[in-house]
Amino acid sequence: MTKKEIQKLAKEHGTPLVIVDHDEIRANYAMFRKYLPRVQCYFAVKANAEPAIVKTLYKEGASFDVASLPEFMLVYDNIKKLSPKAQQDFIWDKIIYANPTKPKETLLALDKYKPLVTYDNVTELHKIKKYAPHAGVVLRLAVSNTGSQCELSNKFGCDPGEAVDLILAAFRMGLVVEGLSFHVGSQCTNFENFVQAFNTAAAVMKESKTRGHELKILDIGGGFPAPYNKHVKPFPELARVINAEIERLFPKDIQILAEPGRFLVATSATSVARVIGKAIRNGKRCYYIDDSVYHTFSGIIFDHCQYPLQSFKAGKKEVCAVFGQTCDGLDVISQSDLLPNLEVDDLVYAENIGAYGSASATYFNGFPPAKVLHVNQ
Repeated sequence: MTKKEIQKLAKEHGTPLVIVDHDEIRANYAMFRKYLPRVQCYFAVKANAEPAIVKTLYKEGASFDVASLPEFMLVYDNIKKLSPKAQQDFIWDKIIYANPTKPKETLLALDKYKPLVTYDNVTELHKIKKYAPHAGVVLRLAVSNTGSQCELSNKFGCDPGEAVDLILAAFRMGLVVEGLSFHVGSQCTNFENFVQAFNTAAAVMKESKTRGHELKILDIGGGFPAPYNKHVKPFPELARVINAEIERLFPKDIQILAEPGRFLVATSATSVARVIGKAIRNGKRCYYIDDSVYHTFSGIIFDHCQYPLQSFKAGKKEVCAVFGQTCDGLDVISQSDLLPNLEVDDLVYAENIGAYGSASATYFNGFPPAKVLHVNQ
């Protein structure tokens, strides 16, 4: 979107405002499919759980990775609205419940849908067998997350050395292990993580086959990096690495799926905020805006991500601090943004804030989250 279009929408709808461009989502999805043609795309809903985004991606042909019962129902209900005649079979093709640890209440609610769920330990297997015996299961492996923005293998995934024992344990319980999954860490710019993970998964699959159980699915998780800055290598470079490993290590009939979240939606959204105050502190110009890290900028805390602010005004830029509108001292958006001299009521904006930017937004201090505006739906 152009600066003029952003300003016009902010004037019309007020601030704080998040503008989600669905043309950008469609373009990102098309890029993923173009460069990874063997990989079915399961959008990680947690990255941005807007129903409008689910609808757009479903229409484009995407499937969905969910990590909670509300996310499952969000996807299920919206798919049923768009495709009322969809049968039970659509769930396995369109939804995977990829959170390895699930409350028993969630499993009870999911069982009637005969879902595909992940696990990484024996305790979880016993829960699945008792509360969701009709589920198919996928074993999650712990793999290297070196250099990724958010590490996940310190919390999820079994040691590869115990993987086949966990596969055999599931079959002994009467459950069917459909495949393996892994996650190289969110915003993975170290492509070697993928290479190591593919080799680990291939070795486990080979051993499982020798023990009598051939697996049909490989879920390569997320981690596909969004182009936040010039240091992130282009997606086609990562795709070449992934395609080469798939071709080298796995049979043609294996089903490969992935769970991109950030990659699909990060670049789709722009936030707009209004300067509500300014001051000089310790010789540095400081601005206060009508948004915060408890709202659109929650990704600063929970996603270890920065969203450089820009101004619509021209003028000499200098290093300044930007604070959110709440009374909390933690509410610091930046200590080193480059902005011109701004006045109260001037607008600032941040690009590439579509993933996790407002996923954890609250009503802290009584301030509501920013209004979300969807364009080009």
